[in-house]
Amino acid sequence: MTKNTHDSDVAFIRALAELLNENDLTELQVKRDYAEDDSLNVRVSRKPPQQIMAPQAVQAAAPAMAAAAPAAAAATASPAADPSSDPGAVSSPMVGTVYTSPEPGAAAFISVGSKVSEGDTLLIVEAMKTMNHIPAPRGGTVKRILVEDGAAVEFGAPLVILE
Repeated sequence: MTKNTHDSDVAFIRALAELLNENDLTELQVKRDYAEDDSLNVRVSRKPPQQIMAPQAVQAAAPAMAAAAPAAAAATASPAADPSSDPGAVSSPMVGTVYTSPEPGAAAFISVGSKVSEGDTLLIVEAMKTMNHIPAPRGGTVKRILVEDGAAVEFGAPLVILE
């Protein structure tokens, strides 16, 4: 490996680390082919700080739980305690940032009490600068919105409860 290739590899790895941090990712893996028998495999990862992630999850869920407190009193304690176990929960298919409207300042896709049809856009999850529309898996009424605009979400995190 020449000095130029080494320098470009170091710059490439630094760029990947910056991309990891800028997009709040936990892992990134890339394979770079140079020639038939020459390639570079890079895996950059970091462990997210636990003390930072836990308060974010609580803050994102707390407003929705506070708004739904009267409804939670009528419902069983199990779905209120763990929204992901609710049969109407719509989960995030990826890690990313949630947006409730198509663009800043525009009306939200849904609100509590909204009627949705199968395939209607509920939210957008941005992952690696790609806007992914999250469709309603079935028709129904929006019972709860569990995330705030601009909040970070993990794979499988409950976003919305439909009934």
